[in-house]
Amino acid sequence: QVQLVESGGGLVQAGGSLRLSCVASRTIFSSAFMAWYRQAPGKQRELVVGFTRGGSTKNADSVKGRFTISYNANTMYLQMNSLKPEDTAVYYCKGIYGGMDYWGKGTLVTVSS
Repeated sequence: QVQLVESGGGLVQAGGSLRLSCVASRTIFSSAFMAWYRQAPGKQRELVVGFTRGGSTKNADSVKGRFTISYNANTMYLQMNSLKPEDTAVYYCKGIYGGMDYWGKGTLVTVSS
């Protein structure tokens, strides 16, 4: 069992920045895949940015050049710059360990215009 706990969400004005954190109870270096997802009201959950153990990354086109993922042994970060109102969503941390998907409970990001 792996626990993932997100933090760092909040209210920010358009053009501002936030950094989200995801603390994992098992080292991130043992995961096959780690990622940030988001779900806006009335929309499906979507991948924001993620990386595999092999080092490949995936980014949503809508966040390229604005969002950056980084991590250490137990914490994954999402640095979000130049935020837009359409970035408003609940942001979730996901990890794949031993073939199983684990999710955090999410942190709300609200971007005001």
